[in-house]
Amino acid sequence: MKFMLSLLIMMLLSFAICLFLPWWTIAPVCFLVSAVIPQKRGIAFLTGFLAVFLLWAGMSFMISSLNEHILAHRMSLLMLKKDSPVLLILLTGLIGGVVGGFAALSGSLLRKR
Repeated sequence: MKFMLSLLIMMLLSFAICLFLPWWTIAPVCFLVSAVIPQKRGIAFLTGFLAVFLLWAGMSFMISSLNEHILAHRMSLLMLKKDSPVLLILLTGLIGGVVGGFAALSGSLLRKR
């Protein structure tokens, strides 16, 4: 129950705050939610990782599908040297997920102190 609640809160707050503030504001959001809702360390990391991964990968896919993945094809050729927009979307989600996961882990460890 706490896992789903914190996952949903992290996703909603991250989405809302990133509309007005820079991308890195996902870290304080995940940190605060994890510090307020008590969870074990591993579960807190998984919650932060999944929340931001699903949010960023979903948003990247939606934005990319609006222009029929034209920009994602070009950027994947430029950055990854492969024509794989799906890999680029997964890499985007992975980067955000790692940031959110470590922020949530830090919040959980702060709560333990």
